[in-house]
Amino acid sequence: MKFAYYPGCSLHSTGKEYGESTEAVCQALGIELVEIQDWSCCGASAGHSLNHELGIQLSGRNLLLSQKQAMDIAVPCSACYHNLKQAKEELNLSDIPPIRHLLDILAKEKERVKQMVKKPCLKLKVVPYYGCLITRPSHKDGFDSVEQPQSMDRLLEACGCEVRKWSYKTDCCGASLSLPQSGIVVDLVKKLVNMAKQAGAECIVTACPMCQANLEMRQNGANMPVLYFTEVLGMALGIKDVNKWLKKHLIDTSNLVEK
Repeated sequence: MKFAYYPGCSLHSTGKEYGESTEAVCQALGIELVEIQDWSCCGASAGHSLNHELGIQLSGRNLLLSQKQAMDIAVPCSACYHNLKQAKEELNLSDIPPIRHLLDILAKEKERVKQMVKKPCLKLKVVPYYGCLITRPSHKDGFDSVEQPQSMDRLLEACGCEVRKWSYKTDCCGASLSLPQSGIVVDLVKKLVNMAKQAGAECIVTACPMCQANLEMRQNGANMPVLYFTEVLGMALGIKDVNKWLKKHLIDTSNLVEK
C-alpha cells in the first residue's frame, strides 16, 4: 500500500514521537508513506480562527500539491485531517483522492496487526481518546461513528490491551484554547483524566498531537501517561525504537514499558 503523506507541522516538532512511531509502524506493516513535496502548514486552528478563507486556501494548496502523486492522502494529525477535508469540500476539489486519517488506515489492518504482534500488551489497561475532530463535525465520508467510534478500541485490542469503557472518548480537551484560555483547558483535562482513572485506565491513548499535548501538559500532577496509538502499536509489534519515543514524554512511562 502506498499513500501521499501529509505529516503536518506537529509531527516535526512537538509531536515528533508521533511522527517517528508513525513511520516505523507503517514500515513494519508494509505501508509506504510518500511525503508530499513542499507541503506547508494547513492553517491549524490559529489560521482558521483569524481568517477562514486564508485557512481554507492554505489547506487547498496542500491538496493541489498532493494531486501529482495520485494516491490517497494519509494524515496523522486530527486538526490537519479536519482542515484538509473541509477545504476539499468547500473548494469543491472532487478530483482530489480520498483524505484518510492514519487511524482509519491502520484500523483497517487490525487483523494483520494481530497476527504480527510479538509483545502483546496483555496487562495494559487503556482508554482510547479520539478527541472532537476525527469524527466531528461529521464529513460525508467519515470512517467511524460520530458519538461512539470504535476503530481505535479494536486496534488496541488487537495489540492485546485491555480497553476500558468510558463515555469521554470524543469530549473536547480544549484544543486551541491551550494558550489564550489555559484555565478552561486545565478544567477540561482534569475531568478527562479523572474519568479515565475511574474507568480503571493506566494510560490514555490518542491519535492527535494537540490532544496529546493538552492532556499531558495540563494535568497538574495527576501523572496519567498519554500515549499515541502508534506507540502502543510499536510496543506490540516489538519495534526497537519504542523506548526512544517514550522518553520524549513529559510524564514517566517506565511502568508501562515494564508491564
